[in-house]
Amino acid sequence: MARKYFGTDGVRGRANSDAMTADMVLKIGMAAGNLYRRGSHRHRVVIGKDTRLSGYMIENALTSGLLASGMDVFLFGPVPTPAVSMLTRSMRADLGIMISASHNPYADNGIKIFGPDGFKLSDDQELEIEAMLDDPSLITLAAPDTIGRAKRIEDAQARYIEFAKRTYPKDMTLDGLRVVIDTANGAAYKVAPTALWELGAEVIQIGNEPNGTNINDGCGSTHPEAMCEKVRELRADIGIALDGDADRVIIADDKGQVVDGDQLMALIATSWAKRGELRGGGLVATIMSNLGLERYLTEQKLTLARTKVGDRYVVEHMRAHGHNVGGEQSGHIVLSDFSTTGDGLLAALQVLAEVKRQGRPVSEVCNLFTPLPQVLKNVKFKQGAPLQDSHVRSMIADAEARLGNAGRLVIRPSGTEPVIRVMAEGDDEHLVTSIVDELCGAIAKAAA
Repeated sequence: MARKYFGTDGVRGRANSDAMTADMVLKIGMAAGNLYRRGSHRHRVVIGKDTRLSGYMIENALTSGLLASGMDVFLFGPVPTPAVSMLTRSMRADLGIMISASHNPYADNGIKIFGPDGFKLSDDQELEIEAMLDDPSLITLAAPDTIGRAKRIEDAQARYIEFAKRTYPKDMTLDGLRVVIDTANGAAYKVAPTALWELGAEVIQIGNEPNGTNINDGCGSTHPEAMCEKVRELRADIGIALDGDADRVIIADDKGQVVDGDQLMALIATSWAKRGELRGGGLVATIMSNLGLERYLTEQKLTLARTKVGDRYVVEHMRAHGHNVGGEQSGHIVLSDFSTTGDGLLAALQVLAEVKRQGRPVSEVCNLFTPLPQVLKNVKFKQGAPLQDSHVRSMIADAEARLGNAGRLVIRPSGTEPVIRVMAEGDDEHLVTSIVDELCGAIAKAAA
């Protein structure tokens, strides 16, 4: 069954329209509260958010819905998504919710929901909520004497900082490292620089002045240019760029060159394997990860398991097959020894630990394989199913045959935006580029 409101990472949309109106968010709160109300005990839900202007509206609407369903609400204010996941378990909450549209512009917002175990909801659980949204008669409101209470938790950021620091090796510090940290004017603008400084690093902050409308605006993991320039300007050892809710990370090496999630996963996986800490015999990534990563892991006698796009699918595979390292090329990196979801700061700390162990520049430590030429383009569409067009399907089949064993082709609708993503990679860059251009043209024509 197709999902109507939930995408690959929760409910997402433009603020004050579609699924992100105050009225709809209120209903989401009531439905989620209904789903997790079990027994007669006082139920609790924790709520975090990023720095978007619309977060105030959505936080209050969501709180009202949850209170109406009989849930006690604990409000964290701005904290990273992984902090909500961690604190859901730490505070024995029945439900955890993060208000964020992640790497999207400020005008968008979203709702990510975690169960009491700190993991994102399954497809079946999301469908249960969707059924209640479409049929409000399925929602039961609390009796007047069991309406919930709301309370603001002042030490949520401090709790997460201490948690993050404990994931760094106890016998090491960050002394001697000059670190540029770009927090995307988002949820980690306080916690990430503080954690790095308390571990001993010299910290230079950018993207740390949120005003409600500048989240991810020319900064953060989706726009790492500012971080790279600052690293070069100040001759820093490393740059760390998080996204709006800090579940992604992109690194800049000491030369100001971008290091993506594939290289970071390769580093962490091989580092852990050498110390006997890697479980599952390899790592888990999505269909978007570079073929170069797969070839490198094979050389290291490690495996690469691929999943659908979305960190939730990575996590599901990790749980099912006993892996403890997984993630996405975009910088979602999941280290299940520490967290149940992607955590940009924790991944960065593991990279920093390996840099300290090796005593070499980041440009040497993180340059483990040469990525194959990879081209990704988006085709916007408003309606219809252009991928079902017979001409498009024929061209896709022809493209796959032309690439053969020397490359890969991935074509999929985005789960967060009204676009179709066309990605090809292979040893022949000219062939890869021409295939993507041809397919984008055909899809655009079919979508017209």
